[in-house]
Amino acid sequence: MSKKTNKFSADNFGKETTEAPKENSFYFGKENFKWMLIGFAFIVVGFLLMMGADANTVDGKYDPNSWNDGIFSIRRIRIAPLFVVIGFCIEVYAILKRK
Repeated sequence: MSKKTNKFSADNFGKETTEAPKENSFYFGKENFKWMLIGFAFIVVGFLLMMGADANTVDGKYDPNSWNDGIFSIRRIRIAPLFVVIGFCIEVYAILKRK
């Protein structure tokens, strides 16, 4: 007699299975939500790092005759978008990760 290694065979085709459905059939587990929160934190920090005065604001007041070079800082054009992109990558990982 051969040992059955496969759960599905021609012998039990069409027969009703007696397996009970799983209680928790939700796709995301605790690990997924942890990674989602980490990704969300990266995105929020990235947007907070992008904040600052606009090009025509000097000392908190709008002046159309002046120019603020602060909009071209490394923090606002390199680091902050990098945080946002990393955050979105973490979110994709959190969604695709299996339990």
